[in-house]
Amino acid sequence: MEVFVARQPIFTNKKEVFGYELLYRNNLENKFPNINGDEATAEVIINSFLTIGIDEISNGKPCFLNFTEKLLQLKLPTYFKPHEIVVEILETVEPNPELLKICKELKSLGYQIALDDFVLDEQNQFTFNLFPFVDIIKVDFQNTTFKMRTKIEKIAKERKIKLLAEKVETRQEFIQATLRGYHYFQGYFFAEPAIVSTKDIPTYFHSYLELINNLSEVEPRIDLIAKWIEQDLSLSYKLLKLINSPAFRPKQKIKSIQQAIVMLGLIEIKKWIYVLSVRDLSGRKQDFTNELITISLTRAKMCELLVREKGRSSNSTYFLTGMFSLMDSLLNTSMEMVLVALPLHEDICDALKGKKNHLKEMLELVIAVEKGNWEDFGEICNKFGFKENQVLTQYHQALKWSTDLMKMENSPYVHN
Repeated sequence: MEVFVARQPIFTNKKEVFGYELLYRNNLENKFPNINGDEATAEVIINSFLTIGIDEISNGKPCFLNFTEKLLQLKLPTYFKPHEIVVEILETVEPNPELLKICKELKSLGYQIALDDFVLDEQNQFTFNLFPFVDIIKVDFQNTTFKMRTKIEKIAKERKIKLLAEKVETRQEFIQATLRGYHYFQGYFFAEPAIVSTKDIPTYFHSYLELINNLSEVEPRIDLIAKWIEQDLSLSYKLLKLINSPAFRPKQKIKSIQQAIVMLGLIEIKKWIYVLSVRDLSGRKQDFTNELITISLTRAKMCELLVREKGRSSNSTYFLTGMFSLMDSLLNTSMEMVLVALPLHEDICDALKGKKNHLKEMLELVIAVEKGNWEDFGEICNKFGFKENQVLTQYHQALKWSTDLMKMENSPYVHN
């Protein structure tokens, strides 16, 4: 599955990049599709921060993100560091006492607030009460009259609010905006939105409510949270990719999902689970073949069951090896490229790249059963000291587990 984000640079009057506005796209066609604002923003956040990587998208510059009234009420902006984003309040959000309270809180926390496509409503007193919390007013140069622009410019100057001229399409408009005191500029005169895309793994399970509830407990059960995340290949991949970002990059390599959770922290985990739930509960539909995911989960479970038979305690390492063994096929890229983005332990990486070790040999046993390669199957069974019937029983148990899991929604599981 391919995901897309468009980013349009925002320049200073010296034509230096100040930041980027991130825009929702669902293909390479550079236009906004018919989608509700909640889903669009949640999708942009997930694709930018988790799937593609915000460091690649923003180059360290602040990202302007559109927030609907609902997302502001849910305090979604506070899930990000103040230097990472500019909170862009959509023109559809009507100023009211609740919005004032939200903006006051955001301002106190250090966030910059921008009013998007702003048109002054002189009949709404709350509009004037909002100005003390606003840092930037965005003025649409194509759809705002000269008279309205003049009013907005006067208010901004009096209240020391910076002005951003958007939809600047000609050099004449840029010069005009500069002479009228605008600080920032955005539009096709400078650059069309550039689309950034990458491959993603579809999220199959939607057990976010249970995860959030568990994360909200006074003493959350990390082992149970880890098992919830392990049942979703997409969540596991996003978690490991996030922890490998510059903001978190661990010194130790990851051997298990539980270790990743401890390193990242429960607050950070809860934040991203919540963002994912906002997106999916907004009506996001998915249409994909889940066979590779079923095979990946089967491999993971069987590796875990087999190593447990040997009495080893590090079964999570084997589980991850099986789980990520088809990641190159799912993302349509090389395994080397996949592993660059993930902070997996060297032993797991070696096994996934084909280097012989105990993890690789266990995975080969599972694949031999999967493909019916009985000659290799018998040889590897002898090497590990397994009885063939015992391994086949474990395979059927793992296959039933993964198949049942793919049929379920909103249902937890615990390792048997």
